[in-house]
Amino acid sequence: MASDAETRHSRVLIVGSGPAGYTAAIYAARAELQPVVIAGLLSGGQLMITTDVENYPGFPESVTGPDVMERFQKQAERFGALVLAEDAVEIDLSKRPFCARTESRSFTGDSIVLATGASARWLGIESEQRLVNRGVSACATCDGALFREKPMAVVGGGDTAMEEALFLTRFATKVTVIHRRGELRASKIMQQRAMDSEKIDFAWNSVVEEVLGDDSVTGVRVRNVETDEASEIPVEALFVAIGHQPNTELLKGQIDLDDAGYIKAGPGSTRTSVEGAFACGDVMDPVYRQAVTAAGTGCMSAIDAERWLAEQGIA
Repeated sequence: MASDAETRHSRVLIVGSGPAGYTAAIYAARAELQPVVIAGLLSGGQLMITTDVENYPGFPESVTGPDVMERFQKQAERFGALVLAEDAVEIDLSKRPFCARTESRSFTGDSIVLATGASARWLGIESEQRLVNRGVSACATCDGALFREKPMAVVGGGDTAMEEALFLTRFATKVTVIHRRGELRASKIMQQRAMDSEKIDFAWNSVVEEVLGDDSVTGVRVRNVETDEASEIPVEALFVAIGHQPNTELLKGQIDLDDAGYIKAGPGSTRTSVEGAFACGDVMDPVYRQAVTAAGTGCMSAIDAERWLAEQGIA
């Protein structure tokens, strides 16, 4: 860690931004706890790669994800939060005050809010990344309604993929599930629901080789892993549902995580296994992963931190 001369202290240290981190900052700042937010070089979380947000309350007209996050940040700063566009490279929860370090300096906090989020797993092909937000998405709930009356595809074979496919049938003319195996990994009930849907087709034993389209998705080229035969499926949206990875690399061995790597929090609380450390947003939520639920747990974490600090005689 850096020397004391290079270290800034706060009562609430927030690591991560996005709806969770910024909401925690808003509440902590309004409580005059003067939070410091290590927001990251690419602050704003997954909404920064979302073109149109139509399901966040208070925005009857669609708004871009970056615009929403800019408003969150400005609101937090208005109440006195210090927001820093730096990446945390080390987090130390072994003693209080807690410490987080960036490449250039260190920050300590009497309490810490962990809002590091989760990252969608992608297929890893160039055309996929080129067409993100132009028909390629990792969130059907977020973006499905943008493609009403269009054919769509979902990549994956687990419960999440089936949930995404079933949700998309509300909007799509047809949903093609593309799965690299000949049978699904999803639970029996989710498999049955998908199989029973008249709008869902399956491309078995198939992998996506290329997402087609210049300015928007026009189809996908898939290859059958058994026959090596290539074919094209005309779709106007592709939803990748092969899982998420919580951003907890810096926390492993320091705090209780579940089997998938998400931070464990107490029931109805954001308290973690480390006294004075609180978690919010996608890093502790493998189920909903929505901006509004992340903001809700961000609010909870700030209130939990404020009450904990008061119990310690610090707030």
